[in-house]
Amino acid sequence: MTFDIEPVWLAIGFAGQALFSARFIVQWIMSERVGKSVIPLAFWLFSVGGGVTLLAYAIHRADPVIIAGQAGGLIVYGRNLWLIYRERRNAAA
Repeated sequence: MTFDIEPVWLAIGFAGQALFSARFIVQWIMSERVGKSVIPLAFWLFSVGGGVTLLAYAIHRADPVIIAGQAGGLIVYGRNLWLIYRERRNAAA
């Protein structure tokens, strides 16, 4: 099996996957610190970073399955960030 992927796009793909995977490490560490399951802001930020990077990679590769999955995920991540922002804004008021 040979992979015909430009090195820069291979790096972008792996960077996106690393960002996307980092969110689980952040979530695990934070949950261990507080002794219960939590989803910190960094989880959603890594989700967006990884999702955008992987979406760019998927578009370059013209992979409709990954495009659909990442685009749909970005809607969820964005909504969660908006809810967090709104909650913090209301708490500050």
